[in-house]
Amino acid sequence: MVEIEIAYGTAEKQLLQTLRVPEGTTTREAVLQSRIAQEFPEADVQNAPLGIFGKAVKDHTVLRDKDRVEVYRPLLIDPKEARRKRVEAEKEN
Repeated sequence: MVEIEIAYGTAEKQLLQTLRVPEGTTTREAVLQSRIAQEFPEADVQNAPLGIFGKAVKDHTVLRDKDRVEVYRPLLIDPKEARRKRVEAEKEN
């Protein structure tokens, strides 16, 4: 068994869950075993991008002891578009 953490959050609520899973468990398998789907029904646990300690990983990445799997939400706005809008707003002021 390996001990891992699963992290997910919104602006209003966060979840950091510790799980003990069998060796060989993948990132997606661990996410599906977590409470994310129950606590955040809007989360797409089947398809959401995943990472381990801030580095993007594939669904089939095998977990190691003490890994923290992060479930990412889709971007609300493209970062380049957000920057362009900030620059435009600064020019207007």
